[in-house]
Amino acid sequence: MRRDVFQAIADPTRRQIIDLLSDQSLNLNAVAGHFDISRPAISKHIKILTECGLIMIKQEGRDRYCRTDLQKLKEVDQWLNRYRKFWNSKLDALGDFLERSEDQDHNNK
Repeated sequence: MRRDVFQAIADPTRRQIIDLLSDQSLNLNAVAGHFDISRPAISKHIKILTECGLIMIKQEGRDRYCRTDLQKLKEVDQWLNRYRKFWNSKLDALGDFLERSEDQDHNNK
């Protein structure tokens, strides 16, 4: 199944895993130790994150170490940017409206 980065960040546990691994590389057991869910459940989340390209796994001896590749999150940022611009323009317009209303209230007094 082809997965995308939006599927990866849709789940709160996967977002927590990304946060956990964003500043350190950990083996699978260490990742699982940070959560109150089963090791197989964590493995499933790691698999989805790997399929989305957000986590890379490197075999070192008997351990498998996970690290993030946050470049894929640029795809989300680009998508959100459109909406950032929209909401910023709406909030700017609201701010202008409120300032004009406040000025009119002061002039009417």
